[in-house]
Amino acid sequence: MEEDQIAITTPLVSSHVAGEDDVEVLESENSPIREVALTVSTHDDPSLPVLTFRMWFLGAVSCVLLSFLNQFFWYRTEPLSITAISAQIAVVPIGQLMAATITDRIFFRGTRWEFTLNPGPFNVKEHVLITIFANSGAGTVYAIHVVTAVKVFYQKHFTFFISLIVVITTQVLGFGWAGIFRRYLVEPAAMWWPANLVQVSLFRALHEKDERDRGGVTRTQFFVIAFICSFGYYIFPGYIFQMLTSLSWVCWIFPKSVLGQQLGSGLRGLGIGAIGLDWSTISSYLGSPLASPWFATANVAVGFFFVMYVVTPLSYWFNVYDAKKFPIFSDGLFTSSGETYNISSIVDSKFHLDIEAYDRQGPLHLSTFFAMTYGVGFAALSATIVHVILFHGSEIWEQSKSSFKEKKMDIHTRLMSRYNQVPEWWFWLIMVINIGLTIFACEYYNEQLQLPWWGVVLACVIAFVFTLPIGIITAITNQTPGLNIITEYIIGYIYPGYPVANMCFKVYGYISMTQAITFLQDFKLGHYMKIPPRTMFMAQVVGTLIAGIVYLATAWWLMETIPDICDKASDVWTCPGDHVFYDASVIWGLIGPRKIFGDQGTYAAVNWFFLIGAIAPLLVWLVARAFPNQQWIRLINMPILIGACGSMPPATAVNYTTWIIVGFLSGYVVYNYRPDLWQRHNYVLSGALDAGLAFMGVLLYMCLGSENIEIDWWGNNLDGCPFASCPQPRGMLTDACPIIS
Repeated sequence: MEEDQIAITTPLVSSHVAGEDDVEVLESENSPIREVALTVSTHDDPSLPVLTFRMWFLGAVSCVLLSFLNQFFWYRTEPLSITAISAQIAVVPIGQLMAATITDRIFFRGTRWEFTLNPGPFNVKEHVLITIFANSGAGTVYAIHVVTAVKVFYQKHFTFFISLIVVITTQVLGFGWAGIFRRYLVEPAAMWWPANLVQVSLFRALHEKDERDRGGVTRTQFFVIAFICSFGYYIFPGYIFQMLTSLSWVCWIFPKSVLGQQLGSGLRGLGIGAIGLDWSTISSYLGSPLASPWFATANVAVGFFFVMYVVTPLSYWFNVYDAKKFPIFSDGLFTSSGETYNISSIVDSKFHLDIEAYDRQGPLHLSTFFAMTYGVGFAALSATIVHVILFHGSEIWEQSKSSFKEKKMDIHTRLMSRYNQVPEWWFWLIMVINIGLTIFACEYYNEQLQLPWWGVVLACVIAFVFTLPIGIITAITNQTPGLNIITEYIIGYIYPGYPVANMCFKVYGYISMTQAITFLQDFKLGHYMKIPPRTMFMAQVVGTLIAGIVYLATAWWLMETIPDICDKASDVWTCPGDHVFYDASVIWGLIGPRKIFGDQGTYAAVNWFFLIGAIAPLLVWLVARAFPNQQWIRLINMPILIGACGSMPPATAVNYTTWIIVGFLSGYVVYNYRPDLWQRHNYVLSGALDAGLAFMGVLLYMCLGSENIEIDWWGNNLDGCPFASCPQPRGMLTDACPIIS
């Protein structure tokens, strides 16, 4: 305990130098999870300085940069999600440079305020906390969708102050649930959080001595080379030759055929043969394929090909739900005649549904593909529950029982017991303040937020109830079932006609739980890396607040300065993710699920997907039990397979086809045939590609995009498939899409 007190009270000075904690580790004390025992170190050096100037500076800068860049790229046609791995790798040479150059002078020596800017070599604990800051900036701030939908799509009044309250409370509320359940989801060895082992492996690789092979390069040298190449290359797909985003060569062969372009378009069609030579195309929605194990990539590939190339064509050409009246691939909202639905005409002056106007315009229609994606979401939710019960039920039961009853500590928990724990009342205080602030905002600014006080309480109850079971599932299986559909469904039936209330209920009921899972996962990472819990808590809170403010400020700046933002006619700022969120607010909030998926709606049959999703894992489980020697059967993961297209729309076919190809080359070919190369450079390459693209993208916007300097030539005609969004006529086209009568 003494070392932790020193670290907290004199945070910038290393009081003494010691070797690693020489604790004899008995076999019975090590983690019972083999992957953890092989990956995580069983030693701790409590003398390592943690709250250093380097940590605060690099952590804050990483958080601000990632928050700005992720929000900046989110509104673009091909949004890029820059992960914390970029910062995790990039800060190593910077931290080492700061350790070598900054003065080691001790200020206020002999007082309780003594500190130094340079307490010694850059160490792994500083690095972990910097990465925690970066994680805050790398994760999305879901509440920004609410702000964008109200300001840009509904074009209603929404102040910055109210936006800030919604953003901060939704981001921080999860701390309350995380604090309540951390004793069950962090301390027990049974809750092992598989995703953390990737980062633990990377930390150890970056801080172990890295010797250059003869004729080779170190990891740092490889990162710099890959970063420069990524930075230089992105000027082509980002500015000079934008068609590299989606090379839909089938459209070039059939320049006047609607059918040919529906088949070949990578952005607005089935994407047969389409490929993207642009890292933002590859990693926009599914994350880096270099970080996906081949097992998961294969399940996504099978699910994508089945939905995109079997279900969608059959549904479209058999005219299911009058599919031929609408584009084959669209997230738009339509009338029964195929015209764009005029949403503003059914919103009254109080921002509610105008029933008479809705009856005059008629029921809302979706493209058949869009309706099917909701069905896929229903099926994925039920499939996840059934899959976990069948394949992991007994394991979860036994391990969760041991979590609640376990008195024996493994080596990691024993090493962490030396540090002062975060008092539980800190979490309760954060939770009470956030709930109180949220209820105040919803009541005092009800005209803007629409959500009544009981909606806030109900959303918090849902998040509280689901955090522990979903936390157990995630900690053991690395699967996190989403609550977005359930929350939309519940409030849509209880309180229809209020779109902002529906959106707010979803972010408070769904995102606060998701944030709790994220905080718990970070706590477990700190547990593995032996970070003092109070220091970890401090970094999480500060990082979350910085990220929320920067995300909102960036989004507000873009919405105020880009005149055609979120306009589908724009080449760059089309906001595909926000279009889908807005459509969902209309479907579930403004009109309500009963008028679309219920007894008064056109798509009531889509509810059968709940049953289909529940049956699918049962069939796999029965086959696996019938053929126990066929181990590959158990690799069929129905939640992943069925939910493969969960990001579509806004993700498009070319995002998937290119991601699958790169994932196959990395996760199967290189991993199996050059494992040494994969182990040494795979994650480093992923971070370098992210970082190079991000910096060039911002540079292009600042220097050229903000001044509207463009190159007008055929190579900047995205996709090159102008007729892909047309309804299906007979024959060929000459000038424009035909009018369907």
